Amino acid sequence: MPFTVGVLSGAALTTLTLSLTLSAHHRTRTHQSALLRQQSALLNNIIDPPPEQPIIRERVSKADIAEVAKDRWNREVESLVRRVEGADWGGIGERGEWIVRALGRRVSEGVKGLGGKE
Repeated sequence: MPFTVGVLSGAALTTLTLSLTLSAHHRTRTHQSALLRQQSALLNNIIDPPPEQPIIRERVSKADIAEVAKDRWNREVESLVRRVEGADWGGIGERGEWIVRALGRRVSEGVKGLGGKE
């Protein structure tokens, strides 16, 4: 039993060491490769610079009347939505109740006034 344990543990240790060594070697070579590519590109750009990219300018076109109308409509809708969102609905409800009560009183007074003349 001790012989097989020794052989298996030795094989595991050897495999682990070999695996870690190869992994470190691979990472080092990959890093070196990236550095060499970067340096090569830099030197090539110094010797033979790439052509300059043309400047792209935005086209300025006059909006037709339909677009102007749409933009104006959208601004109006946005302002109305903001006013509705910012409204004090509690106060509006109270004012509405007050107006309805006042109208009710006027109507009842008008009805009483009509009844008294006849």
